[in-house]
Amino acid sequence: MPSRNLDRRGFLGAAGAAGLTVAGGGLLTACGDGGAQAGGAEASAKVKLPTYVPAKVPAPDLAGNAQGLDPAYLRYPKDLVKSVTKAPGDGRAITCLTETFTTPAPAMNRNAYWQELNKRLGSELRLTIVNGLGADSVYREKFNATIAGGDLPDLMWFPPNQGLKNVPDLLRAKFHDLTPYLSGDAVKKYPNLANIPEYAWKTAVINGRIWGYAVPYGRMGQVYVANEDFWKPVGGTDFDSAQDFFDKAKDLLDTKRKKYVLEPAYVNHAQQFAYWHGAPNGWRLDGGRLTHSFETDEFLAGIEFALKCQKAQLFWPDPNLTTTLEKMEGGFLGMHVQSFPGFINDSTMYDWPEKVVVPFAAAPGITPTWAYGYGSVGFTAINNNVPKSRIPTLLKVLDYLSAPMGTEERLFLDNGIEGTHHTRAKSGDVMLTKKGNAEVLTTKQAITFFGNAPESLYLPDKPDVTRSIHASQTELMKLARVDPTIGFFSDTFAQKGASAKDEVNTAVKDIIAGRKPLSFFQKEVLPKWRRTAGDAMRHEYEQAITKGTK
Repeated sequence: MPSRNLDRRGFLGAAGAAGLTVAGGGLLTACGDGGAQAGGAEASAKVKLPTYVPAKVPAPDLAGNAQGLDPAYLRYPKDLVKSVTKAPGDGRAITCLTETFTTPAPAMNRNAYWQELNKRLGSELRLTIVNGLGADSVYREKFNATIAGGDLPDLMWFPPNQGLKNVPDLLRAKFHDLTPYLSGDAVKKYPNLANIPEYAWKTAVINGRIWGYAVPYGRMGQVYVANEDFWKPVGGTDFDSAQDFFDKAKDLLDTKRKKYVLEPAYVNHAQQFAYWHGAPNGWRLDGGRLTHSFETDEFLAGIEFALKCQKAQLFWPDPNLTTTLEKMEGGFLGMHVQSFPGFINDSTMYDWPEKVVVPFAAAPGITPTWAYGYGSVGFTAINNNVPKSRIPTLLKVLDYLSAPMGTEERLFLDNGIEGTHHTRAKSGDVMLTKKGNAEVLTTKQAITFFGNAPESLYLPDKPDVTRSIHASQTELMKLARVDPTIGFFSDTFAQKGASAKDEVNTAVKDIIAGRKPLSFFQKEVLPKWRRTAGDAMRHEYEQAITKGTK
């Protein structure tokens, strides 16, 4: 199987970042003073996003688009093109701080894939790889320690969701402003970077400047994934209302045989139920006024429906279940929540009939919604101790790592050396060998965080599954909503947003588990969220949006 997807379930499926927003005409509007006071909205500046130029690669069997629909290949494409004509490196080592969530890669001197990559790059790629399994704070701690120590690598990955603080000040002090190299048509010097969609580049822009290379990722957010066989006795996974879903789920519940309907991730389910009721993606903007999803009747309805499901015993009884996929595969669970890239990854590994359940109206007259992810896992910045004369070289290396599906470079990046790391079937499909799984999958994941291509769909020897996934994306995009604050910077969000959200999620979990009454949410949880972070975030975002759209 190819190594395009990340192993940690759900990681960054709905990742967020502080950047800017499109204001029309390809211009990205940023709010901030651009001086010593970082992250404010005292001034407005505009920067032109990198020009989007789709890569010239073999046509996919099912077309994608610049809004986030992934191109799909039912078989591995033939007649691959060469997107990089010569090794981009300059013979000098390139250092980078990055992360992984899988088994550590074999060391470079015992890793044929890594060694071959160095040859093809023309520079030795020296990676400091942080294994983030267990806690997102692991990478943040290493990142902060590296900054404090002062010995920064050439390339440094900035994750979008791990609570890094004072990012605008840090960027100005320690990293190169890449606006002159990437803004507008300047990016055309790096064709694979120009192939990255605009929505991904927003994560790399703060206070009117492009501070890094945007690492592309699938734009699809979290989804409900069902085992179709589980639902066959009640006619499948088509539901005409929340009550219809509930009634069918109750029919399938069999506690004696330990067959439950929902995994015990209460908060994830409440969010999906809220989409059935029409909840916004993060914030809703109406007449210049922002309302957070937490403050809406739709979100409360999602909690209430989840509580109803819990009282009916639809959730797996052990809240610490660690074998969700195994229970799904065995037919002991009917549905779970997954990031879309994680769902694709699972689809390559498992043979049980997975299906995305597209949000439906909870009741007649309701318009369901669904949330886009951010389409990026953050950005890679260049240490300002790197001479400016070397910036184009590093961007060319990132251009190589961004080679899309249909190129010779992507075949190697995802699958290593033919005969060593992968084999080709008569159909043309590419399959990793044991050595490929040991070297390519582990090494490539660490690389994927700081340099990658826009997502494409290809599941070896599973054309029907690929077709089904593409169809699901098409339907989801009809309902998709973009958070209007994406791309605007809020100091409060950076400092307190994650912890305040965690408190809300903990309370939601307590309510659904029956430890707190439903009234606890509106009487105590919501007012506290507003006091600690919500109202300040709203004010900062509203100021930024007002100034940024003038």
